[in-house]
Amino acid sequence: MTEGPPACPIPRWQLLKQQLNNVGPAEFDRLRAQAAPGAVIDVRSEEEFAAFHLDGAVNYNYLGPDFLEQMDALDPNQEYLVYCRSGRRSVRACTLMRNAGFEKLIHLDGGINAYE
Repeated sequence: MTEGPPACPIPRWQLLKQQLNNVGPAEFDRLRAQAAPGAVIDVRSEEEFAAFHLDGAVNYNYLGPDFLEQMDALDPNQEYLVYCRSGRRSVRACTLMRNAGFEKLIHLDGGINAYE
């Protein structure tokens, strides 16, 4: 009896994503229109943010040296809408935020690429 190929493990970021409140672009835009100032967080690099970002977004680079300090300065009781380019960095950012006590997180499923 021969065994087939090994099962393809689910990437860790996809497992983490299953624990988030994921919404598509239409719902994200609806919530963004009602969001408090500073509540829409773009976790891409400064260069990516400068090239294009959603209206009203603030930039906290997930891969930057001061990301955790920036998160510490936020109110964990406020709702935040988080996005990146494809959804991978924002899943990780949301996971860090959730682990730090943030409970009201909205994640843009697929990132800004989902708008295309």
